[in-house]
Amino acid sequence: MTNQPNQPNQPNQPYDPYGQQPQAWPGQGYQQGYEDPHAAQQYTQQWQGQTWETQNHQAVSAQAPDPETAILTPQSPRSPQSPRSPRTPQGPEAPAATDADAPAGGYGPATVGGNARVTDAQRARAEGRSPVIEPGMQPAALTALLGLLLAGAAAVGTYALLVPLVILQAVTAAGWFRLNGMWPARQGIALGFAGALAADAALLVSGRSPSAILGTIGVWVLLALVLQLRSHADPDERMYGLMATVAASALAIVAGGYLAAAADAVTVGAVAVAVAVPARALPLPTPASVVVSLLAAAGAGIAVGSVTDLGTSGAFLGAGAAVCALIGHRVASYDYPSRFVHFTAGVALPLAAAAPAVYVLGRALA
Repeated sequence: MTNQPNQPNQPNQPYDPYGQQPQAWPGQGYQQGYEDPHAAQQYTQQWQGQTWETQNHQAVSAQAPDPETAILTPQSPRSPQSPRSPRTPQGPEAPAATDADAPAGGYGPATVGGNARVTDAQRARAEGRSPVIEPGMQPAALTALLGLLLAGAAAVGTYALLVPLVILQAVTAAGWFRLNGMWPARQGIALGFAGALAADAALLVSGRSPSAILGTIGVWVLLALVLQLRSHADPDERMYGLMATVAASALAIVAGGYLAAAADAVTVGAVAVAVAVPARALPLPTPASVVVSLLAAAGAGIAVGSVTDLGTSGAFLGAGAAVCALIGHRVASYDYPSRFVHFTAGVALPLAAAAPAVYVLGRALA
């Protein structure tokens, strides 16, 4: 602060016990007692050095802080983030698994809280890992067992086919909700399974007409929409729940295509899926296992078709059913990891996805 010369007492000037002149505001010339407006600037108080943060009463250096050594300063409740307070750099907010939550294999815990948290597949992508974990041989063995039950029941009769079909539809509805990270979702699972039962009843009443499947899907889409509109959840959660409910109901209802297809087509297609999925689970590179799976399904279609009226055309039906089954197998692999998903969606989706191909190819090749 510069020294000021002694000035005679001004008549209108207030008494200053510290002997200082009034401070001029920026942009305002101090004209009193001076002819030259620029002469007053040399007697204006000028602050140099540190500035003061009035919120925290701590000195803030005029020099830019080092981002590596910056310290988070306490913020006022009225100002959560002061622009003068340095912040430590932070990376992308990806939830990291703690040592207590991580299993011995190094994978993160399974998603059990619905869409309120990041799914394990999304966490795997954020951490640079593959979100695809194939179900493995045990779920493939269950798929083969269920497929053989469908094939044997179809050879017995329509009502015998209902028993393994209802099991397939129930596991399909439950597995789809768990695959989407929504668990427990009892209302959605019950709604999807009820739609499958309604479609089965409509098929039996209509003489196994495929229009019963399409009509049931349309009715259940409207029913799911009405139920979600009555929900008090957030709009995003309602939309997510609506899509999951519609998809689970549609998959469970479409699985009823086995009931609409011819008995010989169901036998050939179910056996082809029962062979293709375990072949896909073999410890081979992915392209090699896909080729082996399709060839095995075609061979099984020829073998079973020779026993039925399809003959050698069963190879085309078996290969087509295997292609759809491998798509369902791939969809069920998008969980990182969950044994429950692999033992529900991993078991049911290959067979449920193959049902439309069994019906269409069965009618075309008959």
